[in-house]
Amino acid sequence: MVKRVARTFFGVALGSALAQAVTPGLANAAPFVELLTTEGRIVLELHPESAPLTVANFLAYVDDGFYDGTLVHRAIPGFAVQAGGYDAELNPRQTREPIDNEAPACLKNRRGTVAMARSLEPRSTTSQFFVNLDDNKHLDYVRPQPGYEGYCAFATVVAGMDVVERMSRIPTGPAGVFASDVPLQPVTIARAQRGEPPMIAALEPSGPADANPPKKAVSGPTMVRRPGKRADTLAANRPNPTSKDPR
Repeated sequence: MVKRVARTFFGVALGSALAQAVTPGLANAAPFVELLTTEGRIVLELHPESAPLTVANFLAYVDDGFYDGTLVHRAIPGFAVQAGGYDAELNPRQTREPIDNEAPACLKNRRGTVAMARSLEPRSTTSQFFVNLDDNKHLDYVRPQPGYEGYCAFATVVAGMDVVERMSRIPTGPAGVFASDVPLQPVTIARAQRGEPPMIAALEPSGPADANPPKKAVSGPTMVRRPGKRADTLAANRPNPTSKDPR
């Protein structure tokens, strides 16, 4: 019980610290983030008004350089492209403490939105995110019940959706701990960085970026379910998952 209370307190304290650290910069304008990838440039507009803790968490990873050199490790045409957790050798990177799931109040999982991946446990969001390639309504929050807690969409793609589509069409297969859906031609986020509105104004995607990924270490696979599946993401200790609907 004492450990549980301490863990809960630490999570609340962490969330508060993240929000306080980022909120001053979010007060006047929505933040933008550029993803410079080996397939081209993607620009995200973040929405702290509906997902303040999730945006603060994502920006903390961006500011730390955590995403630099990570792979797109899952790509499913017509569904989603997922990234943000693995290095060039598909080794998991060490993440921050997980945060609460803000899905009840955030954006809906519509085409072009960006949401956080997680495990079966609702409070397991760390670094991994995915871009919706369709209106994935089955990923939205319904109620506080296992399988229905939803995924928090915290950003929208304002430039480079063609890049995301191109990623989704790369042939995939098994690799590392994953049984399927890993791009067989590696796709790397060479750099993730904050962007200022004047720099973003043109919203023109650039060409592919050079990737020279650094190495870090350790966390487990989290994934969002395939289209039509109500179930939540995979637990970190299940490297060869299935996508069965429990309903």
